[in-house]
Amino acid sequence: MKILLAGDSTVANARTQEYPMSGWGAELAPLVHGWGAVHNFAKGGASTESFREEGLWEQLLDLATEGDLVLLQFGHNDQKQQHLAASTGYTANLLRMVDEIRGKGAVPVICTSVERRNFIAGCQTATLLEYAEAAKSLAEREGLACIDLEAWTTRLYGEAGEEGSKAYFTFLAVGENAHWPDGLADNTHFNRCGATVVAAQVAGQLAALAARAVPTQ
Repeated sequence: MKILLAGDSTVANARTQEYPMSGWGAELAPLVHGWGAVHNFAKGGASTESFREEGLWEQLLDLATEGDLVLLQFGHNDQKQQHLAASTGYTANLLRMVDEIRGKGAVPVICTSVERRNFIAGCQTATLLEYAEAAKSLAEREGLACIDLEAWTTRLYGEAGEEGSKAYFTFLAVGENAHWPDGLADNTHFNRCGATVVAAQVAGQLAALAARAVPTQ
């Protein structure tokens, strides 16, 4: 069995020059090594539309075989385009992906978007809830496994607090890192620590789903 990942920068393998940024998909392999290889097709800036247009979806499908798991996590970039609204283009594109995964005999798993760090008046506030709700609704209608990372990361950041949650993200002082000489304050992209924490949650949820034998087809 293989685990194939489709998503955006919050899932993707970061480029060398972006270190210490990391997507959770880049940190997943050591946590699921007993299951099979992880193939991460996620790309920074990807939406459910551009992922297909750039040929990444075709590459993923070409590799998918019966029994593989295909994890889908989009929303951050769909949100930036009116025609990819949660209840319309985004949902339609996800459903098409699900149908094509099933056509390969592989198993689709819907992941809601990880949240951005977004504290307002001291409280972590959702930015992607509409997309998470649409993804969960699709999973329920189609009888799919769903890993709700939006809700989980919202709790994670809230429990860590406004300052403590920075430890999961790419916050760098001026001169601290050669790749970011002017410093960086990024509330969207994880550092390796944050990505590993999220990857551990994904790995745990996959193990729980397997143990419960949740229907996925």
